Amino acid sequence: MPDARPPLLYLVHRIPFPPNKGDKVRSFNILRQLAVRHRVFLGTFVDHPDDRAHVARLQEWCEDVFALDLQPLRQRIGSLRALLAGEALSLPYYRDARLSSWVRATVEREGIGRAVAFSGPMAQYLAPLRLQCAIVDFCDVDSAKWTQYAAERMWPLSWLYRREGARLLAFERAAAARAACSLFVTEAEAGLFCRAAPEVADRIRVMQNGVDADYFSPAHRFESPYPAGGPVLLFTGAMDYWPNIDAVTWFAKEILPTIRSRIADVRFWIVGMNPAPAVLGLREAGITVTGTVPDVRPYLAHAELVVAPLRIARGIQNKVLEAMAMARPVVLAAAPAQGLAADDGRECVVADGAASFADGVVRLLTQADARQRMGRAARDCVLKNYSWQAHLRLLDELLGAAHRHAYRAA
Repeated sequence: MPDARPPLLYLVHRIPFPPNKGDKVRSFNILRQLAVRHRVFLGTFVDHPDDRAHVARLQEWCEDVFALDLQPLRQRIGSLRALLAGEALSLPYYRDARLSSWVRATVEREGIGRAVAFSGPMAQYLAPLRLQCAIVDFCDVDSAKWTQYAAERMWPLSWLYRREGARLLAFERAAAARAACSLFVTEAEAGLFCRAAPEVADRIRVMQNGVDADYFSPAHRFESPYPAGGPVLLFTGAMDYWPNIDAVTWFAKEILPTIRSRIADVRFWIVGMNPAPAVLGLREAGITVTGTVPDVRPYLAHAELVVAPLRIARGIQNKVLEAMAMARPVVLAAAPAQGLAADDGRECVVADGAASFADGVVRLLTQADARQRMGRAARDCVLKNYSWQAHLRLLDELLGAAHRHAYRAA
């Protein structure tokens, strides 16, 4: 029997399976939602050799998958052409003639009228197309992130990052002007982009992150991965990502010594793939760095506290939602707390600065009842506010209204 679902083009900058890091959790759940009502044609990049083995699994949700290997060193060298061309370095990094050809041929062959681009740079593939509707999920305002990086760096990186922020914002505004709708993960990010691009303010929407609360649940029983010893503070995330690197190094140097002066046997574990040299170097300070683990849930289940000391963060962090879903108390910095529907002091602890962060951690470590109450409240918060299914219904609404929003090809 013929499949009556209409075709849809889905472009993602990083293969959306397995959903083992923040952006992939979001892009994968979007894929599953799109596949319910559409025959999905997925174009994506594979940026880690281990992920090549998962391409075939995507056929479960896709009509066709075109996955190109991304070689970071070669891509960075290629990005330098953008300096001469006057464009953002992020664009040639994710530009490939083979993917462009596949997109054009697939759209023409299948008569595709709807498209979703996940992350700003993937919107460059939509520019030449004539579509009924295109949605760009920017997630965060990446241009603002680069501008923020510039403030943390010395020249010439400060100049390069500031330039990237300005050039990328120009591209983001142009991509948003062509799209039917631009999505952001929080009200704060959406408001930031509205102020930067007021001409498209009426086509900006918020689609928050969610969490699989059945998978990340305290009902599951795991053996502890930690050897006997003092209380464990846990940070999870991809450890080659600069905001995460900055977070753990700041915590290790500016916060952990204060905590250890008050609770001598406290332990700090960093769990996540691809730890950068700066992260591996923290082992010298008695910090455990695991690298990739098969399942993060045992580490969450048996940690006394989860910490999220991110100073450079945009949008709601999946790592925070997963910890809360596991009924773990979380101490987080102000940046990742923006937009989080959780009450400070009841469902999490929001710290402003190193001293405040250390105080929050020590207070919870010394109050077992308070940790348990906060963990239970945190899970209730996730169940109430962070269902993927509820958030992703917005995509169905936007794509269903496609006839009202013709895509503006460049």
